[in-house]
Amino acid sequence: MMQVFRKFGSIQFDPVAVAGRNHDLVLHARVADYEPAWCDALYERREIFEATNKALSLVPASEFPWFRHVMGRKGPRFHGAALAENAAVAQRVLERIRAEGSLSARDFEREAGPTKDWFGMPENAVRAVLEAYTVTGAIGLARRDGNLRYYDLLERLLPAEVLAHQVPEREQLRHKLLSRYRAHGLLGAGGAGGAFARIAAPPQRHELRKELVELGALVPVGIEGVRGERLVLAEEVALLQSPPEPAPSVAFIAPFDSLLWDTALLSGLFAYDYVWEGFFPPARRRWGYYVLPVVFGGRFAGRIEPRIDRDRARVEVLNLWWEDGFAPRRADGFVEAMRGALRAYLGFASAGRLEWAPHLTTEKRLFLTGP
Repeated sequence: MMQVFRKFGSIQFDPVAVAGRNHDLVLHARVADYEPAWCDALYERREIFEATNKALSLVPASEFPWFRHVMGRKGPRFHGAALAENAAVAQRVLERIRAEGSLSARDFEREAGPTKDWFGMPENAVRAVLEAYTVTGAIGLARRDGNLRYYDLLERLLPAEVLAHQVPEREQLRHKLLSRYRAHGLLGAGGAGGAFARIAAPPQRHELRKELVELGALVPVGIEGVRGERLVLAEEVALLQSPPEPAPSVAFIAPFDSLLWDTALLSGLFAYDYVWEGFFPPARRRWGYYVLPVVFGGRFAGRIEPRIDRDRARVEVLNLWWEDGFAPRRADGFVEAMRGALRAYLGFASAGRLEWAPHLTTEKRLFLTGP
């Protein structure tokens, strides 16, 4: 798991667990026999921590010095103002955390204040200062109970030697930009899908990218059939020149997996049309609410819509779609690989059985997961 974290730099966190949490699905696709409890254990041992890297992400704790400069949801200026405007609340909150240890917003009485939420409504001042303190580096996320966040002093969460390591702000920004290129592999100068969000304004990002090229960390390349220049990590140029054979296995890809950031690239390289439809109203969905792309070897074969029913210890397959020109029976090795992927997913979900939607009788017979 730590090899994946170091390779990607970070993995986007999302608590929605309809088919598994996003970060768990990212790891499940790459780590054999992965169980969600493994990532939770890394979190509890402080080997990973939560930070904003494109979105809320899990990052190796050793990377903390490069993540001190935090934008937060609305930028440092907003969060600085939240502390100034709610100074008395901020002082009480910090004093209690110092004295009592990790606390959540629910451990405090709701306090009114001038800070507004996304929709212009008054925000709970306690919640606002807790988030602002994480941006300024006074506290960090200690743990989660479901979606409830608990905060504690950073010195109680991370090793002293990690906290003592100071990195200049510009180097932090370059490191974050490079981590986004590392996570995807073939991003263009402008990024895609918010890949460069919350690093810096576009003119400064251009300067940072130019510095990474001059330092030899990024190498511009051209990809046949793809418009525009792409940038890859210097140590990965050899992979383009002599790519390894893809493994003949099936993987289900998480909606916010970095592989899916650049949908235009997916269309150009793989002729794969990917749109995350979770925020669409049902009538506008072409596929479904929580649909996972299906990768087989070096191609996108289709997409699957699974649901984990934890109360009944089962996985429901609501739908399956195959890409035009892909026939499961005619693809050498696919049927057995798909059966293996479904068995692995049952283990991932701690489920004892697989149930198929009534219209998927053919798939049910084809992909029997029993011994």
